[in-house]
This record gives sequence, C-alpha cells and structure tokens, in this order.
Amino acid sequence: MKAYGIRRYKTPLELLELPRPPPGPNDLLVKVRAASVNPVDFKIRDGGVKVLIPYKFPLVLGNDLAGDVEAVGAGVTRFKPGDAIYTRLDKDRIGAFAELALVSESACALKPAGLDYAEAASLPLVGLTAWQVLIDLAHLARGQKVLIHAGSGGVGTFAIQLAKHLGATVTTTASAKNHDLVRSLGADVAIDYKTTRFEDVARDQDVVFDTQGGETLLRSFESVKPGGVVVTVGGVPDGKFARAWGVSLPIVWALAFMTRKITAAAKRKGVRFEYLFMRASGEQLTEIGKLVDQGVVKPILDRRFPFDATRDALAYVESGKTVGKVVVDVAP
Repeated sequence: MKAYGIRRYKTPLELLELPRPPPGPNDLLVKVRAASVNPVDFKIRDGGVKVLIPYKFPLVLGNDLAGDVEAVGAGVTRFKPGDAIYTRLDKDRIGAFAELALVSESACALKPAGLDYAEAASLPLVGLTAWQVLIDLAHLARGQKVLIHAGSGGVGTFAIQLAKHLGATVTTTASAKNHDLVRSLGADVAIDYKTTRFEDVARDQDVVFDTQGGETLLRSFESVKPGGVVVTVGGVPDGKFARAWGVSLPIVWALAFMTRKITAAAKRKGVRFEYLFMRASGEQLTEIGKLVDQGVVKPILDRRFPFDATRDALAYVESGKTVGKVVVDVAP
C-alpha cells in the first residue's frame, strides 16, 4: 500500500510502499477515504511528542480519518466489512495518511450519515479535543463564561459550537476577517488579537481553552476568575501531567521546571490548570455524531488536497493560515 511518512524525525514526508497490514484482535482494517491534517502531525514529524510516545520507524503520519471497513480481526463485534466509520487513531498507532489503516474497534464510530468522507474525517481529533477539554476537564455548564483561543482554527470552530450548545457565553480570539465566521458559529464576543489584548476584554471567565501555549497561555490567567480552570492543548506538558502519563522522574522534573511560570500563575490566581493530550474514544465520537445529525455542530473545511499532495497539505497547515480544517482525499 502507499503511505506518507518519515524514516526519522525532522525529515520531510516521503511516499512509502508498505505491506498490507493484517488486522489483529479487536482491530479494523480500514480503507481510508479521507484523512484530516492537524498541527500535531508536524509536531510528531519534528519529534515534539517523542518524550511521551516512543514511535517506531518508518512512521506513517496522520491522526484521524474516515473510511470503509475492509476486514475485521478476532473479537470485533460492533462493526463489519462495508461499514463507513470515522476515527481518531490510537495515539501509539497513528497512520491516517495511507491507503489502509489499522484502527482499534474502541476508537471508531459510524460515520455521520449526513456527512461525506472528507467532512467526517475533519471532525475526530478536533471534536474529541473540544469534548475532553470542555466537558471532561472543565465541566463547562450552562450560564458559565468561556474564552476559546484561535476560534477560526480547526479546534476553535468546533469548540465554539460545542460550548454554545452547552449553554455558555462564548468569547473567542480571531483576526478581524474571521469575526463573521466565529459569530455565525455561536461566539458572543470576538476579539481581534492583532489589535486588542484579549485579557482587557475577556475578564472573569469560568474556563479558558488555550490552543497556543507560550505567552498566550501565561496571559490567559489574567482572564480566568479565581476558582476557574485553564486548559491547554498547546505548549509543553507540566509535571503533573507527566507524572500521570508515567514518564521517567528526570523528565517529570525537567517539564516541571520548564512550566514553572504557568504553575506559579495558576497558584497565584487560585485556579486549576490542566494540560490535555487527547485520547481516542469511539464512544465520544458516537455522541459527537449525534450532535452532527441534529445540526448542533457542523464541520468547517478550509481546503481539500488530493492524496499525492499530502506534503502540500501538511505545509499549508504548518503555515498557520488555515480557517477550519484541511483534509486529504485519499480515495475519494
């Protein structure tokens, strides 16, 4: 089969010829129709998560997809050949930029009937990220206030819709040209981060959802109220997360040192800080699919690329200019 991957970190994507993978117990062999492109893909390419996940090479990139079940392994009960599914692959077995992919049954859900494969492929990673931040970690409730950074991005466009569905007052940051978009998705307040300091407008938030890390994350503690929560999916994991992940003690100490300013800011403000590395969940994707079918959330696609332009798709996402999601049509 054809696939796009790397043979070592910090090298360009290359086209690989790999054997057809046999499905193991509880596995689905999926014919990939479309794969989503995400910032985590180039972070993985550059070794940005190797402290957390020791990948083996050659490594096929790509974290979420939609496609058709071609074969099932022993013990599979929920799916059969011919089923159209969508999924965020398990963190230690990625590989969506390929003609075929192995996926754990527990990570899959039936594709929402009203979406084509590209639209469905755009949702798993961003949808699960928003779900696990806003519902699992932040426990966002009706009547609360939430600040969502980068509202016109892939995660942001989904998170705005989900937060509005949960009954929150939503503030987001986005360039002025994207304010109409984020408002159409449910944002109550849109802040142009190029001209306005978001912390001057967004005050006393119950939840801040950060996707940027760095200085944006540090400044976010000025927007959250005491007793609130700041959750990030950007930047560097903190020592608490590293301990829970089970990495070695020296790495825990190193990460704690690197994030000491964030830990201090959270303590000073009296808020909870959480770092999220999203997990695959077919159960949550099933719930997200219901919201799609009900018209509560919808995919926002920026561009679609053919499979032989997968390198270009990754470069476009890496440019930081995307609005919504970028998808590769592997076998349209």
